Amino acid sequence: MTALHTREQVRPDGPAAAVGTTRIWVGVDTHQQTHHVGVIDQNQTRVANQEFPATEAGYRDLVQYVTSLGTVVAFGVESTGSYGAGLTRHLLVEGHEVYEVNRPEKATRVSEGKSDPIDAYSAATQVLTRKAQGRPKMTSGIVEALRALKIPRDGAVKDRTRAYSQLRDLITTAPAPIHDELIGLSSKKRVARLLRIRPDLTQLHDPLHATRHALQTLARRIRALDQEVTAADKQIAKLVNQACPTLLAMRQVGPQIASQLVITAGENIDRMRSEATYAKLTGVAPLPASSGKTNRHRLNRGGDRQANSALYLLAVGRMKNHPETIAYVQKRQAQGMPKTEIIRCLKRYLARTTYQALRTDLMTT
Repeated sequence: MTALHTREQVRPDGPAAAVGTTRIWVGVDTHQQTHHVGVIDQNQTRVANQEFPATEAGYRDLVQYVTSLGTVVAFGVESTGSYGAGLTRHLLVEGHEVYEVNRPEKATRVSEGKSDPIDAYSAATQVLTRKAQGRPKMTSGIVEALRALKIPRDGAVKDRTRAYSQLRDLITTAPAPIHDELIGLSSKKRVARLLRIRPDLTQLHDPLHATRHALQTLARRIRALDQEVTAADKQIAKLVNQACPTLLAMRQVGPQIASQLVITAGENIDRMRSEATYAKLTGVAPLPASSGKTNRHRLNRGGDRQANSALYLLAVGRMKNHPETIAYVQKRQAQGMPKTEIIRCLKRYLARTTYQALRTDLMTT
């Protein structure tokens, strides 16, 4: 066994006496290199706790250890999308019941303090008392592959935008020969022109030649990032067509919007009880903002902001070229509804329809 050490044994009869006779709940306090396990029984009695390496071998030993203490009802794991991702994937593949838990509440911190065993026992208690009911995402299929490909792609897009801004600012303050030549060109034409220049590297003490060299460096960076984004877009589009064709067939839904929505939903979309849960996850569930005689709702600032942005782009796109949406907007405007309220309603409607499409795609894969 690869367990690092045992810090506490609370039951007077010890874990050996509980083998095969006790229903247990397991909490895991996750870290980058180690995970600490806390085990409780149905009376919230602390059975045992132990620390394991955050490796595949450590996950196997962790499961072997807790199953030797009794019949595992469920696991509660912290940070299932980061430090606990590997363990969560291992547990789900083995068919265990897994719930995502929050950090211990402030009252627990005040009364008991802070330690890995305390946090692990708190995670187990949250599952036993049903305070933790959220199911983690499956990360062993095509949706996880999409997420992995999208991370560097989105980073490249941000880097390209930053490089274009630096290029613009450098041209604005450049010596007159460079400024006058480039200031009137579009961003893409600036890059094309700068890729053809030949700065004199022996004259870099001169601001004119130094600026030309700097601009060409930025242009080459932009070209490389363009190629990276283009290649990633092709890879993502291929996987999206395979993972969610029904969603992709919807009006105004392209590969980037579809990939973000399916990543947010997760491959095991059945972990969400209803489309209202999905709406809350994407930050489009309306929040009451009424006062006195005013009865209204406002935009939700919570949820997954990337998914919220995808629904916003979808709503704005349909407001421009989707006849039914245009008619709806005109009707609401005639009733005196402000644009922000209209977009909120559209995003909530789109959350419902995209959820239905995602269920069609993911429940049949």
